[in-house]
Amino acid sequence: MHSQWWCRLLLLLMLVGLPAGSTTAAGSIVVLTVNDAIGPASADYVERGLARAVTEGAQLVVINLDTPGGLDTSMRLIIKAILASPLPVASFVAPSGARAASAGTYILYASHIAAMTPGTNLGAATPVQIGGLPGTAPEPPGPPDAPTTEKNSAPEPRDTLTRKQVHDAAAYIRGLAQLRGRNADWAEKAVRESLSLSADEALKLKVVDYVANDVADLLKQLDGKSLNVAGQTLKLSTAGAVLIDHAPDWRTQLLAVITNPSVALLLIMFGVYGLIFEFMNPGSGVGGVLGGICLLLGLYALQLLPVNYAGAGLILLGIAFMIAEAFLPSFGVIGFGGVVAFVVGAVILMDTDVPGFGIPLTLIIGMALISALLLMALVGMALKARRRALVSGDAGLVGSLATVTGLLPGLPMSGWVQLQGEKWQVQSNLPLHLGQQVRVVARTGVMLDVIALDETPPRES
Repeated sequence: MHSQWWCRLLLLLMLVGLPAGSTTAAGSIVVLTVNDAIGPASADYVERGLARAVTEGAQLVVINLDTPGGLDTSMRLIIKAILASPLPVASFVAPSGARAASAGTYILYASHIAAMTPGTNLGAATPVQIGGLPGTAPEPPGPPDAPTTEKNSAPEPRDTLTRKQVHDAAAYIRGLAQLRGRNADWAEKAVRESLSLSADEALKLKVVDYVANDVADLLKQLDGKSLNVAGQTLKLSTAGAVLIDHAPDWRTQLLAVITNPSVALLLIMFGVYGLIFEFMNPGSGVGGVLGGICLLLGLYALQLLPVNYAGAGLILLGIAFMIAEAFLPSFGVIGFGGVVAFVVGAVILMDTDVPGFGIPLTLIIGMALISALLLMALVGMALKARRRALVSGDAGLVGSLATVTGLLPGLPMSGWVQLQGEKWQVQSNLPLHLGQQVRVVARTGVMLDVIALDETPPRES
């Protein structure tokens, strides 16, 4: 009797443990915040946030999105992370007044759940560096009463490369829309015609899935929703779930600062100044250490950004010339050539017109003026050194003043002095005493002949 009961219980447990067609997700909800231009820091933050959510056993990741757009490479890294995530990702454009423009629209389309809060907008997904008037052909004139059609409302770019880029971007966002079952036609228009939508319009056109006032309202609407994630049907259980806010940490904030092109350029320039200072004053170590750190951070930031290699090459050439000026004084010729190369390289450095990733011309001019002043100081020092009398060897020792710092035991007329950063043994015709001021009159090997300041130097015969 008891054995039959245990067998039935064991069979029931085995049936419960069998895989089912859908599972109910249980766990916390991780909230990430992206409220700036999409760049290397944003991509790193989202990638690490999704990986951390998996290890914490979360059931859903919500990305609070407010961005004017950003870099294409960083956007694609975020989208790849979302598409490969074993957890559902909900991109939520919030708070009111926020936007998911350009790159933000692609991220919204790639997410398992797309939501907006009232008073927000999305769209204008034409890549900035390939959009606008310069790459478009003028429309042929037509009759004044000719109706405006969808075909001539968006002029076709005239150069082959731009057309290829536009078609690629349109196909990319259309593929994301089809993957998530959203409005693919409007997605393509957002790329080709830079269209934008408000939250309510986006919901009506099935561009987004939900309109919610805040995260709590969104989670209330998502409770019990079934999603297809990584080939499995997952049912959300968001009612009463714990919210974990993973705000950007110090690493993300540091990366965001140094990957600002202006900051990266300043770091490189400070690094050059530090190295020049170290070469001019060897032994201190401060300029070399700080300069090396700044230079490496600046170069690391540049390799994360879309840079023009010609501009980067000119900057490196300018750095080499300016450092060479400290070693090989050419009265400014090499140094000023380095400044010119650095300025031209900085002007053409960034290979994108995305807002927030440009270098202000005023900053470049200011850095050029500072570099020119520094080089003028170097040239002045070089000219001064050229007019200075020879002070090396015996000529630099004879006639020098020194203070007696030590006496030899039992030899009152012999002692030690500190001269030109070196310790010398001295001898005199009269007894010496500590602290006495003496003058060097001759050198014999490693021994200096000195006299007291009030003693008359011996005349040469």
